[in-house]
Order: sequence, then C-alpha cells, then structure tokens
Amino acid sequence: VQLVESGGGLVQPGGSLRLSCAASGFTFSSYVLSWYRQAPGKEREFVAYISSAGGNINYADSVKGRFTISRVNAKNTVYLQMNSLKPEDTAVYYCNAKRRLYDYWGQGTQVTVSS
Repeated sequence: VQLVESGGGLVQPGGSLRLSCAASGFTFSSYVLSWYRQAPGKEREFVAYISSAGGNINYADSVKGRFTISRVNAKNTVYLQMNSLKPEDTAVYYCNAKRRLYDYWGQGTQVTVSS
C-alpha cells in the first residue's frame, strides 16, 4: 500500500498550488479520501474530505471557499487545489485513505506560504 503526495513547494501569499496524492496497493475507489495538515508545533488537523464516489465533500472552515478537493478513481489519485494561500496555510500536507478498519497515510508534502 502506498500513498505518495506531490505538488508542494514555496508560494507567495495569494498564490495557488495543486497537491496530488497517487495511491497504489488497494481498491482506491472504495475508500474515503481526506487531506490533513500539520504546522510546526501544532497537531495534525483535518483539511478536506471526499467520499468514495465523490458525491460528498467537506472542508475545514479555515479553507472553505479557497481549497477544492477532487478525485479521479480511474487514476487512483486525489487532488487538493489550493487558492488564495495564506501564511497560516504553511504546513506539511498529508493524504489519508480510510475504509472500515483500514487507514493509510502518505509521507506528506511541505507547503510554505511566504513572501
């Protein structure tokens, strides 16, 4: 089982990034996918969630209206489009796949928002 995040980097405030998470080793289309983030010195926090078929989506209040989660089951990939980035969005971003007792995490990708 693997979840591999990519697309992080350094961006100026107000900029955009698109994170990707490529999955392998499990039946991707049967899993709920989420993005979490962890800033230095803080606990990991929920960012966004998408149901297995993509019909149910939720966001943390702090990113609502700026971030968009999506998935392409045919590509075993989940995305997080991040617009209007703020310095407080700086964190390591992780993708998570969950189904019943199965709970998988990626290694994370660093996002830094700074001028």
